[in-house]
Amino acid sequence: MKKRRIAIASDHAGFYLKELLITFIIKLKYEVKDFGSSGSEPVDYPDFGHPLAIAVSSGEYDLGITICGSGNGMNMTVNKHQGIRGALCWSEETGRLARAHNDANICSLPGRFINEAEAYLIVKTFLETEFEGGRHKPRIDKISLKMY
Repeated sequence: MKKRRIAIASDHAGFYLKELLITFIIKLKYEVKDFGSSGSEPVDYPDFGHPLAIAVSSGEYDLGITICGSGNGMNMTVNKHQGIRGALCWSEETGRLARAHNDANICSLPGRFINEAEAYLIVKTFLETEFEGGRHKPRIDKISLKMY
């Protein structure tokens, strides 16, 4: 079976947590690509969110994880891309439902509002939960805008 590929990115506020999550995700037996940032010096989150979203939407990576202070900036950025369903996840349950009901392909974490243990649990749940389909599928199909 092919090893799932995970993309991860953060801004300066999420850098420390991103570094911990990379090690954690590798221990879960996934391949991980770090899209930055490379330190805790102030940076602009779109510079890292856009390349990650392109990599996930193209299929190069199966899922993505983004981290910024509130999680909102990165989430707004990735959701500008067609085929991306980014979800702001602050608990195990929001991570599970984002995958199971919304077929989210990027999990955005609020680095300043969750601790390491919570982040590990959210990410593990997000990565291991499959989309349920069924009654949720027609709703997901309505998310992407179609040009008429």
